Amino acid sequence: MRLLWAAVTTLLIMALLPAATAYAEGSIQITSVKLETAEEGYQFDADFEIALNHKLEYVLEKGIVLYFVTELNLMNSRWYWLDERVGHSRVREGLSYFALTRQYRLSRGTLSQNFATLKEALQALSRVRNRPISVSSELKQDTEYTVELRMRLDISALPKPFQVETLGGSKEWDLSSGILRWSTILPPQKHADNHRP
Repeated sequence: MRLLWAAVTTLLIMALLPAATAYAEGSIQITSVKLETAEEGYQFDADFEIALNHKLEYVLEKGIVLYFVTELNLMNSRWYWLDERVGHSRVREGLSYFALTRQYRLSRGTLSQNFATLKEALQALSRVRNRPISVSSELKQDTEYTVELRMRLDISALPKPFQVETLGGSKEWDLSSGILRWSTILPPQKHADNHRP
């Protein structure tokens, strides 16, 4: 998809936790975001750092598919009423392991890709590119919007026994980047507005 303009909004976020701690406990961290227009509507790129804890690696190797959801909301703030969601993107990707071939697979819809190592599969999962944003109403370039971004493990997609385990408050299943929020004014075409926190 040909971009009409690039690099509208860029966020670079430094990791707050040491890498060793993140990989021991499991974590998802947002490291960069870029919101931009394309030929039809809007799209975004994002980069994450994803680490699975020992529990998630274990169930993955036992044949359980782990589903990850990446969501972006574009909100119109209204002082007189609840905020209005004017743009939305939601994609679910499945991470699985096949013991027979010793390969990891990342699937989205009917598309799938195989990887030799878990590290390679997580690197592919962590790179979101040209993800379209569905817009429900006409966006104005002189209006400030709030953008919300999150990636999380979809607990509802786990087998029932594991869902019951999550009800006990186990942090081993609580894998999420948390919601990153920032405000932006959509610039006119062929102009860029870079934002760094």
